[in-house]
Order: sequence, then structure tokens, then C-alpha cells
Amino acid sequence: MKIHIETERLIMRDIIDEDLHGFFAMDSDAEVHAFLGNKPIKTLEEAKAIMTSIKQQYAQYGIGRWAVVEKESGAFIGWSGFKFITDTINNKTNYYDLGYRFLKEYWGKGYATETAIASLNHGFEKLNFEEISGIADVKHTASNIILRKAGLIKRNEFTFDGTLHNFYSLPKTAWLQGVD
Repeated sequence: MKIHIETERLIMRDIIDEDLHGFFAMDSDAEVHAFLGNKPIKTLEEAKAIMTSIKQQYAQYGIGRWAVVEKESGAFIGWSGFKFITDTINNKTNYYDLGYRFLKEYWGKGYATETAIASLNHGFEKLNFEEISGIADVKHTASNIILRKAGLIKRNEFTFDGTLHNFYSLPKTAWLQGVD
């Protein structure tokens, strides 16, 4: 298991098999999936398949969504970080998508914003990404606020899986201008 980022309150590390039950609890929750196509998972096998897909991203691209662990409790609370998108979304292909998902009991604590900002810094400073993007359902107020707080800039709206989404991005050059 590799730790990628530590913040004051959180550890962001590779997803490991021991995260399975927390992962299942998160992704089987209908409220968590309200703005993700309303398709919560139903079995541990589905959770295991998603975790395997994330681990394949680690092997293939050197990145992937990272487990987020609360330092104080040691609990798995969700995931955050990057996914390399190879499909064409919003006329864009082969880009780094910043995302986050948390167990409902950890919503409203600022963890998504904290991990989004830490991920952006890591992506530009350590991974040398030239641009980082993110998408959010236009009706998902919290996620849109998080992406803006992290520093991403709304570029346009587009339809994804039949739902209107906002597309955000931040080039490294713009990020560098905002860094002291």
C-alpha cells in the first residue's frame, strides 16, 4: 500500500482489499449515487470489481482514485483523486479527471474540498500534469462548489448519460499563477 498524500486530517493511499466493506457501504447507498446516474451497487462482488478497475488504473497509468482515511479514527471514509479518462467526454479524450466520493456520514466536513485541493497540488507538483479536469451534474450544488473551491474553472455545459453536466478544467499554467 502506497500513501500518496497526507493532509492535516486525512491520508490518501492506494485502495486495498480491506477497504471492500467501506467501499460497498458507500457505493450501495442510493443517496451517494443520486447524482451519479442513480445506479447504486447491490453486491460485494460489484464493489470488488470497481476496486479491481481502480487498481488496474494504478498499474496502467500510475494513478487512480485513492482511498481516503480519516487520521483520527483510521476509518476508510471514501475515495478521491484522479482517473485517466480514455473515452471521449465533452469532446475531450485522454485527460485526468479529479473526482471524490464519500460515505454519507462524512459529508459536510470539508473532506472533499480538502482532498480535491491536495490532489490538484499533487497532480501539478509531483505528477507534472499539464491540465486537470472535473465534471459535475449541474444540479449537484455541493460538487460544483467543491470543484470551484479547488480552483477549477467552469468551461461549458454538456450532456453526459442523458444529464446536463458542468465541465471544469485547470491548466498547470493557470495553477502556477495562483501559487505563491
